[in-house]
Amino acid sequence: MGLIAFLKDAGEKLFGSSPEVKAAVAEPTQADKVAAASAAASTAIKAYLKTQSLPADALDLSFNAADGTVTVAGAVESQEVREKVVLCCGNVDGVNGVHDQMTCPPGEACQYHTVVRGDTLSGIAKKFYGNANAYMKIFEANKPMLSHPDKIYPGQNLRIPN
Repeated sequence: MGLIAFLKDAGEKLFGSSPEVKAAVAEPTQADKVAAASAAASTAIKAYLKTQSLPADALDLSFNAADGTVTVAGAVESQEVREKVVLCCGNVDGVNGVHDQMTCPPGEACQYHTVVRGDTLSGIAKKFYGNANAYMKIFEANKPMLSHPDKIYPGQNLRIPN
């Protein structure tokens, strides 16, 4: 799939408990600090994938603190899982892109939507499907990353299934 862009300052705050990661992501200076930060961030993102019931152990995942990108490779069971992994990796504060190098059986790719201020799932459903009541289709497609239909935030990328 290539590089999927994300907003660096939006998303899950996985690096909040690691000052060395936040410092290296904000202003990388020394190679050893960047390497340590990259390793710590990779571990945090893998742990986050596990909390979302995604196949973290089956994937090769690395974070590059110097440019704020995640590279994820490996085989996954479906296009849906692939897209959810990309979204989980990218919807993290400090990540500006995901290099998707995963493989999966052929499947229908979805569209993505970046949430802007004022967006609601029903408004997004109206835009993509012409029916505001189809918001549950979007909500279900983004589980478990979304815990409630009203809890979306600006900068977050969402899967919009066809």
